[in-house]
Amino acid sequence: MKVNLTVLIKSKAEYTDEIREMLKKMVVQSKQETACLQYDLHQSIDQPHTFIFHEVWQDEKGLALHNEQPYIKSFREIIEEKLQEAPVIYKTINV
Repeated sequence: MKVNLTVLIKSKAEYTDEIREMLKKMVVQSKQETACLQYDLHQSIDQPHTFIFHEVWQDEKGLALHNEQPYIKSFREIIEEKLQEAPVIYKTINV
């Protein structure tokens, strides 16, 4: 069953450019994964420190493999320092 993710990421103001570039690289890397069906990054117009991912994964197994990738682990390491708060993740299925 396909798994959809909507992920809200809020950078600290001084790290917005750096976070944007890191997230853009994650898009390129994630789209190369076999289980990745869609991986889109958006940036809020009204709140430029807010980024939104919309992801679609083939299944839970593919998502679990994605979460173990080195670039995802590297992102987790900077959360406390460079984000306002931990990412908010909504995991859904199509109904």
